[in-house]
Amino acid sequence: MPVPLRKDAERFTYAHYVTWPDEERWELIDGIPYDMSPAPSRYHQEISMNLGSEITRSLKEKGKKCKVYAAPFDVRLPGDQQTDETTTTVVQPDISVVCDPGKLDDKGCKGPPDFIAEITSPTTVKKDMKDKLLLYEKHGVPEYWIIHPEENIIMAYKLNEQKRYGRAEIFSKEDKIELKLKDGTIEIDLGTVFER
Repeated sequence: MPVPLRKDAERFTYAHYVTWPDEERWELIDGIPYDMSPAPSRYHQEISMNLGSEITRSLKEKGKKCKVYAAPFDVRLPGDQQTDETTTTVVQPDISVVCDPGKLDDKGCKGPPDFIAEITSPTTVKKDMKDKLLLYEKHGVPEYWIIHPEENIIMAYKLNEQKRYGRAEIFSKEDKIELKLKDGTIEIDLGTVFER
């Protein structure tokens, strides 16, 4: 049911967000709250765990210091002149990789991660493919993967020199994919990511 839930015409901020019940999962995009329930499917969770594990393993093998986080993990994306309290965008990507320790605090990540992956479901596919694509491009997330569990494919978007996402590269479970991070490139075997 991740459709916008408007309590009224008011826009919400991170200051509101932190007061909402812990047992509820929400995201804010430009001040509009999105309900993150119900819980994702079992295969969604398997893909998330497999991808997070593969990235973590590859980072360790290459001696990289980047950190991998799985939802729920708050990523605050403040606009110009927005403080933590007045930030109107807080998302919980399925997988985030953060290479700059200065962006991390006990609340999560402030600013764009180096990589984000979202795993679609029938209720989130529009938000993942449109709203979040535009949001992550606007905030300068260097690489964004949209994972389609039903088809076992990944649409990989990378920022170009104009700071825009070009056409997506499409990968399937038979492929290996390179993830380029600030301090080097790692390779992910999608057969392992989509393993059931």
